[in-house]
Amino acid sequence: MSEHVGRRSFLRGAIAGAGATAAAGVGVAAGAGAFAGAREQPARTEAVPFHGRRQAGILRQPARQSIVASFDVVAESRTELVDLFRAITERARFLTAGGEPAAVGLTAPPPDSGVLGPAVPAGDLSVILGVGASLFDRRYGLADRRPARLGPMRTFPNDALDPAQCHGDLSMVIAAAGTDTVVHALRDIMRATRGGMQVRWKINGFGSPPRPGGTPRNLMGFKDGISNPEGGDVERLVWVAGADGEPGWTAGGSYQVIRLIRMLVEFWDRVGLSEQENMFGRRRDSGAPLDGVHEHDVPRFAEDPSGSTIPLTSHIRMANPRTKETDASRILRRAFNYDRGVDGNGNLDMGLIFTCYQRDPVRQFEAVQTRLADEPLVDYISPFGGGYFFALPGVTGPDDHFGRAMLA
Repeated sequence: MSEHVGRRSFLRGAIAGAGATAAAGVGVAAGAGAFAGAREQPARTEAVPFHGRRQAGILRQPARQSIVASFDVVAESRTELVDLFRAITERARFLTAGGEPAAVGLTAPPPDSGVLGPAVPAGDLSVILGVGASLFDRRYGLADRRPARLGPMRTFPNDALDPAQCHGDLSMVIAAAGTDTVVHALRDIMRATRGGMQVRWKINGFGSPPRPGGTPRNLMGFKDGISNPEGGDVERLVWVAGADGEPGWTAGGSYQVIRLIRMLVEFWDRVGLSEQENMFGRRRDSGAPLDGVHEHDVPRFAEDPSGSTIPLTSHIRMANPRTKETDASRILRRAFNYDRGVDGNGNLDMGLIFTCYQRDPVRQFEAVQTRLADEPLVDYISPFGGGYFFALPGVTGPDDHFGRAMLA
């Protein structure tokens, strides 16, 4: 058997095995209507719907554990690429629903790693799948299907990007309450897609519980993600509608930006509290803007044109000046902390896995990032990886799969 035929057979076999187990989770295959706004989220232990017009994991609040990974596609043909997307879909559908792994013969490898026990429990797992600009090269005849605003991630001032930890054909954000749940999901999906894709880079993330309440904190001690679009603004700012010169298949998707940002915490911990707060523009204890009391108080920049209360160079003021002209550049921010131990010099290697979603990465993320150039925080952070991706429209039902309209 040739390597080409063997790779295709492996993918198709994975799909068949997944189909035998997916029926156990049909009850979870509901629409994503409960995820219509950034504050209309389930508790972290509630199931995240897999089926829906949009990927429900995008709007869920950051989970306690996550894996963010990028993959290079090694499928040898358009047919094998379709098989790959079907295999990812079937495994994600089963894993998010839970159930008994398919029975196998006595001499066959076990159908599951067993990390979660003899059956996969239903839980709060979500899997977000995105595609990178490199997938639309000449390999699979998809050049005319590329989302209009999808390209390689730019290098911004003060970046220190490592090419080995940037870009990729596919992105995947796996999130759940338990570390074993996300590790199990990644292993299961990789097992089912061996020969179709391989990891380019991967990083494990975690989220903190609210302390003492409200928005969780990053590793600089500040609440992260307080100001996000809500209600109708989510529709206007997050979801691609198939207009704006975009291919029709993109409707229901969203542009995803991933930035891996190291925080130089050992230097940060030597900075005075008032200076830290001036750099962010918020109180560290409550998360409130420096001119407010509560974390969700709206900063009154117009009443402080000289920056006497909230400095003009503060992060919140530069990122979102709250003017009519900058309103359209707001993004839906989702972030995780990471800790990778120590580097070769014995310094702590920890920081932020920044992800955000938007309708137009140039008008939104890049506009925000450009305003943040040379902010005071750049002395304490070092972006080193990530990429631009397009988070695909959702899987609408049992007969659908990720990327179906894109690949048709």
